[in-house]
Amino acid sequence: MVDSTQEENAPASGTEKRPSSWLSKSLLAAAALVLVVGGVWLLHLSSGWGVKIAGIGEHPVTPSAVSDGAIQVRGESVNHLRAYVDGRPVSVHVGQGHAEIRPEDLADGRHELRISVPSVIPLLGDRSFTEQFTVDGTAPQLATEKSLSSESFDAPVTVSGTAEGAARVTVAGNPVPLDKSGKFTTSMQQPPATIPVVASDRAGNRTAVDVTVNVTHPGMRAVHMTGHAWTSDQLREPVLQMAREGKIDTVELDIKDESGEIPYDSQVPLANKIGADKGYYDARKVIDKLHSMGVRVVGRLVAFKDPILAEASWQSGHRERVVQTAGGGAYNGGYGNFSFTNFANPAVRQYNIDIAAEAAALGFDDILYDYVRRPDGNIDSMRFAGLESAPGESIASFLQQTRERIREHDTFLGACVFGITVTRPESVGQNIPMMAEHLDYVAPMIYPSHWGPGEYGVANPNREPYKIVHRSLQDWREAVRGTNTQVFPWLQDFSLGVAYGPEEVKAQITASRDNGIDSFLLWSPACRYTTAALSARP
Repeated sequence: MVDSTQEENAPASGTEKRPSSWLSKSLLAAAALVLVVGGVWLLHLSSGWGVKIAGIGEHPVTPSAVSDGAIQVRGESVNHLRAYVDGRPVSVHVGQGHAEIRPEDLADGRHELRISVPSVIPLLGDRSFTEQFTVDGTAPQLATEKSLSSESFDAPVTVSGTAEGAARVTVAGNPVPLDKSGKFTTSMQQPPATIPVVASDRAGNRTAVDVTVNVTHPGMRAVHMTGHAWTSDQLREPVLQMAREGKIDTVELDIKDESGEIPYDSQVPLANKIGADKGYYDARKVIDKLHSMGVRVVGRLVAFKDPILAEASWQSGHRERVVQTAGGGAYNGGYGNFSFTNFANPAVRQYNIDIAAEAAALGFDDILYDYVRRPDGNIDSMRFAGLESAPGESIASFLQQTRERIREHDTFLGACVFGITVTRPESVGQNIPMMAEHLDYVAPMIYPSHWGPGEYGVANPNREPYKIVHRSLQDWREAVRGTNTQVFPWLQDFSLGVAYGPEEVKAQITASRDNGIDSFLLWSPACRYTTAALSARP
């Protein structure tokens, strides 16, 4: 018989533990779910916090910098990000570990960049980041004198001006202080021929001005001598006598002539290699002798009419150094084969600059370029390998290179130019205002015999030397106005169609003086000069 009381009071197996076990499992499951969801949410958040935007901040940026990829996004989520500027989608260029945002044509002012980063769980949506930035494409306004005048090579010069909108100004690479109104001033001891002045703002916009430093030339009353003429007693002694009598104060002597020969004892390696160095005279001895007499010495350097360099270059495969025809042959143009070298070629330019620098170091007071031009004639019939600008610009930059180099030796730079280029600058690539920025003087060849009938209203210029010289020099003075560059004309001391004697030569000198120009150079192909046309300085 079973005891009913005991049966009722006896607990069923396991009934007391069931509620506790179920609750524990439920709580564990809920906790796990919270951890998973929280982890996913944190992962969603962290995918955004891992993104970093670079390239924009407290400083403005230029439009070009922005379009070139200055704004970069770095992080693990950049592969699928989207970018918007001012609400409009912009292109994104993805690289390794970063993306570049490249909006185009942004106007100056404030802009908003929004980056949308995809979530690892699509249901949670994308994460967006917004940053403000400023675009500034306006360069500072830099105002300074482009040409300064100095009394000597050793005298200091003062560079001053204003730089509106600039955060920084450098003069010759050195920072100078700006006051609150944007003004700056600095003094330079022994300045170079060209002083670069650069104004920049916080965005990186720059405005640059090259300030040329002109040292006042003492002037000259000169005659021309070839290298061969100087070695001739019959031609040299009359010139020295003119100097003793005070009728001239300068001798202009060839240091590279129209044939490409270098008549002095040059040590320029390329000159020796191509056989241009002839050593007809000892440069130091000539200079020392003339300087002991109080006579200045100008080295005439024929630049781009150079048959020796041209032919050597052509034969050695450097045809880019030679002016070519439209068909690719060596340009003749009536000057002879291999007559003109290419003024745009770096090797040709360097060769001439090296000769100029060597002559300056030897003691020549001036370097006077001749044939610093392209050949005359139709430019469409010529090819200049490597020319990336107008001929006039290229030639002016060549003069700037030369001037900077020879200024180290306190040497002046001049250039012989065609008389007609004052009104026809592209006839041979001689843009006078451009050239004048990098010259101490221009020497226009205004020989009366070289003008056509009716020029400057003169019916027969060759028979009216005073009129043609006087009238043409008025244009020349105007062409260099404001540059501190002087005009020293070449005058005619030879007969061509009309016999020239003391009166004709003297008429040209008087015409120059009546224009306020007391300097001149006389040209005689035979190097024989009309002494009676000259008088000693008072």
